[in-house]
Amino acid sequence: MTHILVVDDEPDLELLIRQRFRRKIRDGEYSFYFAPNGRDALALVDSTPGLDVVLCDINMPVMDGLTFLSNVAEREDADFKTVIVSAYGDMQNIRTAMNRGAFDFVTKPIDFEDLELTIEKTVGQVRALREAREAREKLSRLNRELDLANRVQQEIIPKKFPPFPEHREFALFASMRPASSVGGDFYDFFKIRNNALGVAIADVSGKGVPAALIMAASRSLLKAEAMEGTPPADCLTHVNRSLCAENISSMFVSLFYGVLEFDTGRFTYSSAGHNHPYRLNGGAVSLLEPVRGTVLGVDGSMAYKENTVNFAPGERLVIYTDGIIEAFSEEKEEYSEARFQQLLEKHADDPVEDLVRHIIEDVEIHAENAAQSDDMTVLALEYRGTQQRQ
Repeated sequence: MTHILVVDDEPDLELLIRQRFRRKIRDGEYSFYFAPNGRDALALVDSTPGLDVVLCDINMPVMDGLTFLSNVAEREDADFKTVIVSAYGDMQNIRTAMNRGAFDFVTKPIDFEDLELTIEKTVGQVRALREAREAREKLSRLNRELDLANRVQQEIIPKKFPPFPEHREFALFASMRPASSVGGDFYDFFKIRNNALGVAIADVSGKGVPAALIMAASRSLLKAEAMEGTPPADCLTHVNRSLCAENISSMFVSLFYGVLEFDTGRFTYSSAGHNHPYRLNGGAVSLLEPVRGTVLGVDGSMAYKENTVNFAPGERLVIYTDGIIEAFSEEKEEYSEARFQQLLEKHADDPVEDLVRHIIEDVEIHAENAAQSDDMTVLALEYRGTQQRQ
């Protein structure tokens, strides 16, 4: 359930909100609390654990919204987000509120459809930040039992394909084959706002429970930054700083993260010591222009760089971990980048799902009965262009 505190001195607003969201209240999705000023709101914050969102007016008696925000900023345990509600002409105060920690704002008279979208976006960010906090705590307890690590890993790797069927501007498919019951690889993808897609793939050094927990922490830290619209290079810089501060096991992570804009095909990406992805344009296969950076978890002062390319409709991107190209046969022969590139050329025009499956199958054919020595992960992304929209 999402817990929402509404802070406003207008007596009719409570009735309007309860009427507009009556179904979500009835179904147990939303729970609302109301306060007429900032002072009473602070008292509710203290007595109501688990608040997710605060909708706060600026101009109120007793304590205004700006003072409320200043008080909230001083509380280390306040993990909710505040959305300012004020008149459009009050932009100077709205800007001040944003500088004091407000997450977003809506204007009066309230457009309730826009308000609902803003609440859902805010809740998503709150949950991502809480997930990151929980991941940091997991990072300090590397002696967890194996079954817990396996459950955590299986829950956080997305498995639904196509992931966002309402968006026909792209196609995506991914697969991960851990070398043991828990692995150090991960892939992830998520919408940023409603006009961009974030894609990531990573490989943690080592195996077993410690690698799985650092995988979970890295994924959560990255997503928390990315969901705020942070550019890829800055995302990697922030994640690296957090990992270096907490990484007591001295493991490191190679990671590739990029953002595809639906309307333009613009793809902005950064890399922390990860394998260079391949770009497929018809039968032409080439490496994506490299962006070099040190693996995460080694140097906390590292500042990462990013690059931008433009994809034409029909172009694909294949991102992978080194468990693919470094898979060994029984004769200790490596699969190799050369064989990988030949396979990509052969299946460059296949649907992304078939392309990923051909890659995994070919590596398994090469390995035959040899034991899998490393996790294998592949993600294929095709940009289809805006003409594919429904």
